[in-house]
Amino acid sequence: MTNKEIVQRALAELLTTGSTEGLRPLLSEDFAHHRPDASSTKDEWLAAVEAALTPLAGMQVEIVHLLADGEHVVLHTRRRLPDGPEIAVVDIWRIADGLLAEAWEIIEPVAQATANLTWWAPAAV
Repeated sequence: MTNKEIVQRALAELLTTGSTEGLRPLLSEDFAHHRPDASSTKDEWLAAVEAALTPLAGMQVEIVHLLADGEHVVLHTRRRLPDGPEIAVVDIWRIADGLLAEAWEIIEPVAQATANLTWWAPAAV
């Protein structure tokens, strides 16, 4: 299985079953998930994903890009809740020994994308 196929399998497993149980064996024991505000271990991340499954039920996921370079796979998706906002998500996965070993995640609400183009500008007083 290629690294891209491993990431596709993990996403499909989560979306089709609505459970993290099929995802758990695809993660290395020392898996680490990183976000700009926090990092988590395998168990912490799986618990967070499990907790999000109910509020995110019915979410549509559109894969925009799926790119692989060596041990890294980049997944760019647009996600929509039935009655909620649309978000753009970029996940960067590192694969080691056929397992997901590390992940980085960036999430941006699509409606706020324009405002985020000028993040470097000084705040108005």
